[in-house]
Amino acid sequence: MLNISNNKLNTKVDISNFKSHKKAFGKKHYKNFNRLLLISAIISFIILFFPWTQNITAAGAVTTLTPDQRPQSIQSPIPGRIEKWYVREGDFVKKGDTILFISEVKNDYFDPDLVKRTGQQINAKNASVKSYGSKVNALNNQIGALSNERGLKLQQAENKLLQSKLKVKSASIDFQASKTNLEIAEKQFIRTETLQKEGLKSLTDVEQKRLKLQETQAKLISQENKYLVSQNEVLNAQVEITRVKAEYIDKISKAQSDKYTAESSQFDAEAQVSKLENNKSNYEIRNTMYHIKAPLDGYINKALKTGIGESFKEGERLVGIMPANYDMAVETYIDPIDLPLVHIGETFRIQFDGWPAIVFSGWPNVSYGTYGAKVVAMENFISENGKFRILLEPDSNDYAWPQAIRVGSGVKAIGLLEDVPIWFELWRQLNGFPPNYYQPTTSNDKAKKK
Repeated sequence: MLNISNNKLNTKVDISNFKSHKKAFGKKHYKNFNRLLLISAIISFIILFFPWTQNITAAGAVTTLTPDQRPQSIQSPIPGRIEKWYVREGDFVKKGDTILFISEVKNDYFDPDLVKRTGQQINAKNASVKSYGSKVNALNNQIGALSNERGLKLQQAENKLLQSKLKVKSASIDFQASKTNLEIAEKQFIRTETLQKEGLKSLTDVEQKRLKLQETQAKLISQENKYLVSQNEVLNAQVEITRVKAEYIDKISKAQSDKYTAESSQFDAEAQVSKLENNKSNYEIRNTMYHIKAPLDGYINKALKTGIGESFKEGERLVGIMPANYDMAVETYIDPIDLPLVHIGETFRIQFDGWPAIVFSGWPNVSYGTYGAKVVAMENFISENGKFRILLEPDSNDYAWPQAIRVGSGVKAIGLLEDVPIWFELWRQLNGFPPNYYQPTTSNDKAKKK
């Protein structure tokens, strides 16, 4: 009431008999309100001692458990030009299905009979290798024949040397005999000449002895000449042995040089054959790369190179593919301050974007629409966003994750830590303290406690 009128209605009308007056101005509702406040205070005080699960929250996305199950792109190991597409975006392909066909852009591989011509070159080089091998065998036979001939020639020359030495010995004996005969003839001549002077021998006898002496002297000179000739033959035989050795060393060395040249040419031809065989294998493998095939079962996501006739370089991405079979996981990032609170095997609750959920972060047991997960991997180095990456897999003891979830969907991860009273959690939040640091209880710790 604004009390802008001079007429006081409350002084003229008795409103104490009205029910509204009795309800509004009675004292019973004060008691009920006080009771309500008291009960609320008691309940609130009791609630403060209820357990509250400390937790950390992090945003992330759905991924796959192993790298080979994640979305990937298909590249071509060789440069080329797109000629034909065999799939559309969204198509399901099996491992080995042809996705597209490409053609060559390098002029070194334009020849359609390149493999065949390389095979012909290999055959020609193999024939060359065989020819060099035959030449090596022929030279080995020639070296063997020369070695045998050298042995015979040396044996012949040594025999001749032996004959010459025997001749020298025989001539030496004859020469010594001639010397003896000469001495005898000289003595006989002197004796006969002396007897002739004394008158005991005739002049004819002296002349005969002188003639015999001269013949003996001539014979001595002839025997000495024979002796010197035989010695010269010994020297000639020795020179012949040296000549035979030098001659056949030269012949055998030349044959061995030709043999080594042929072997070198053979090895070079074999190296060229190996190189050509390697090129042929590369050409055959390259021909199989003209058909780009699916490396696994999956779905074609997006064609990164489109159109017909578009060229690309080696290693350039052509099309994206998503594996059909994969194990889902969650990739999320936590703050560095929360890293000591997370361990391998730690339990998390996952809330998927677009999936209905009623979440009580401190009471995970009464939440609805969240799913269990466990930590399977943690990075040891900080990521570019200033946080540490962790990988979560489905908890086998919890509900299975929805099949409708797709890789790349956003998630909210809630890491469950220690259970503390609500009043402690409120006190921690008001002071800005981090959650309690703790180590998870392992089986060994439990055994020690027992």
